[in-house]
Amino acid sequence: MFDDQKFLTCGVENEIPSWLTNLMWHMVLTMEVESKDYLQVFRLTKTPVGQHIVHEQEQPPYRYELDVSCDDAVDTKVFVIDNLTHSTMLLAEEY
Repeated sequence: MFDDQKFLTCGVENEIPSWLTNLMWHMVLTMEVESKDYLQVFRLTKTPVGQHIVHEQEQPPYRYELDVSCDDAVDTKVFVIDNLTHSTMLLAEEY
């Protein structure tokens, strides 16, 4: 899963810094789990020093948190969905 073509919606391209989209793709690709859910969820929160990232999936349960120092942090929820032929990263409100 998540190994085919990758797409970003206009919302992601306009609101999420490119370094952060690249990091989220990397986090999905390098997950150490027995299997990956077709739906990956990222909760992005601004902190006083940068970006707080919570990456989760439902089945099997998975949760990983990361803090990154930066000047361009965002507050939003992002979904990454795999449909076996391609993967799409979209803002939750675009779902």
